Amino acid sequence: GNCDIKNLSRGCKVYFPVFIEGANLSMGDMHFSQGDGEVSFCGAIEMSGKLEMTCQIIRGGMDQYLTPMGPTKLHVNPIFEIGPLEPRFSEWLVFEGISVDETGKQHYLDVSVAYKRAVLNCIDYLSKFGYSKEQIYMLLSCCPCEGRVSGIVDVPNAVATLALPLAIFDMDIRPKKIGGPKVVSRLDVPKSTYDGSLPRFVNPAAALQ
Repeated sequence: GNCDIKNLSRGCKVYFPVFIEGANLSMGDMHFSQGDGEVSFCGAIEMSGKLEMTCQIIRGGMDQYLTPMGPTKLHVNPIFEIGPLEPRFSEWLVFEGISVDETGKQHYLDVSVAYKRAVLNCIDYLSKFGYSKEQIYMLLSCCPCEGRVSGIVDVPNAVATLALPLAIFDMDIRPKKIGGPKVVSRLDVPKSTYDGSLPRFVNPAAALQ
């Protein structure tokens, strides 16, 4: 399957389950940069490149280390070690989301709803600094932001967080006691009209602003 994981990068060591003798191995879909979740679904910065790797076989490793989480031996997943070459940041601004959607409906421990809320909270916040919401949506797909499942203990709400490294911005985006957001006029991204038949959801809170 496709493992579009931000931390699965240079210097990693991956342990793949192997189901047949003489199985082949191929790699592709390399990304220059990606945010956790790749939230715009096709928003990482794609790149061409060459991959060098060394392969070893752990005979009987699947039986020793992996327990199938399903009815067959196929229900196992890879394990990997994060490499030492990923970007390192020391200052972050973190946005929270809980599993309550834009209509106020609560979704029992639904982490996908919680992460969506964290992303939407971040988009709304950064739009106050002059970015369009489309720009931020694309930015969160390709910048090295960190997404986490931060809590499933406080039933019925799941909590997810989205952490933005402050160093990727050319201005200070932190809240300030005096002055408010520094609004900078920026070029927007190209837009197209939607001619489909599927319903579109508009955030009811936007009408109150």
